[in-house]
Amino acid sequence: MDRIFARIILAMLALLGWNWRAEADEPTVYTLAVVPQFDLRRIEAVWRPILDHLQTTTGARFILVTETAIPVFEKGLNVGAYDFAYMNPYHYVVAHQRQGYQALVRDVEAKLSGIVVVRKDSALTDVRMLDGRKVAFPAPNAMGAALIPRAEFARKLGIKITELYVKSHDSAYLNVLLGQADAAGGIRATFEQQRPEIRDGLKIVYETERYTPHPLAAHPRVPADMAAKVQQSLIALGATAQGDALLAGIPIKTIGPAHNDEYDTLRNLGLEAFYVEQ
Repeated sequence: MDRIFARIILAMLALLGWNWRAEADEPTVYTLAVVPQFDLRRIEAVWRPILDHLQTTTGARFILVTETAIPVFEKGLNVGAYDFAYMNPYHYVVAHQRQGYQALVRDVEAKLSGIVVVRKDSALTDVRMLDGRKVAFPAPNAMGAALIPRAEFARKLGIKITELYVKSHDSAYLNVLLGQADAAGGIRATFEQQRPEIRDGLKIVYETERYTPHPLAAHPRVPADMAAKVQQSLIALGATAQGDALLAGIPIKTIGPAHNDEYDTLRNLGLEAFYVEQ
């Protein structure tokens, strides 16, 4: 928990230091955390130029927070350690309820669904054949990659599996390829961004229902005018060819405003029965 407390202290100092920095002509500092779906080096490469754009357009300074695993990120959300956070949709439902995070932007073109993959040469051709087998997931509450598949396995398909949690989407896919698991949960966006030698060695045997995708959200301690600047800056970034290419790395196909009530469908699914408290 030491890293989480450090995030909280950083956020509090940023807030308490507002007046001093304003007087000294120094930019206000905000943290922006990203759910670790990918390898941390990839997250850094994708998000750094986006944060540079935000710093130029808003006049604030942004510190990118890359946690080591999804459960660590969830602990940070639960205590409000991040000023801004890019999170999965059910993370948002929980973070809004507990901390008051407000959705700012999301992909307004693509919906989020989970997928289940097996080795391309596997005899497993139907998801029901996974009954009693080992399935790798990034983390229990990775919505598309674990939470929704686990709920559908139990409620819709009536199968029981052995769960293996391996920290990231990349690791889940690799575990299947190496024969450490019979299948893996993921999402199309992370699957399509795998290296060809990994992606081409796997096949999709199941896809879940589709839902409103990941939002970038702001903690309520962030001033409303700064939250609005971040929202407007990201939407403007997506209106340019260069910016659209940057956002595609997140991945976001078409960026637009996000609204809290767009996540009501998730609130009514009863996913708390499958949510694992961190």
